[in-house]
Amino acid sequence: MLTDIRLLPVLICTLVMLFAAGCNMPSAGFSGLPVQQIIVDGSVFDVRVNGAQAEAMRINMEYAPRFGPIRDRAARAMVQASGCKVTHVVGDQAVAIGKLDCG
Repeated sequence: MLTDIRLLPVLICTLVMLFAAGCNMPSAGFSGLPVQQIIVDGSVFDVRVNGAQAEAMRINMEYAPRFGPIRDRAARAMVQASGCKVTHVVGDQAVAIGKLDCG
């Protein structure tokens, strides 16, 4: 029983490290694509472009209770990364997916 108690902190640390390592991973459709780090009004995004879509992942610590202000910043980051107009953005305060119009 004493051995199990000593292993508990190691198990907890391992789980925390695994969770933290996945926090900056792109979604499936954007995995393996080149990333551009773009700062808009203090928000730092990792932006990846895949055809007519872009993913903006906010990577800085920031108080963001609503998606609205972050959505607008993410859209501006997508424009900078792609050179295209952003027509629609969905997501949350951490990850936004935008539809691009490059025509």
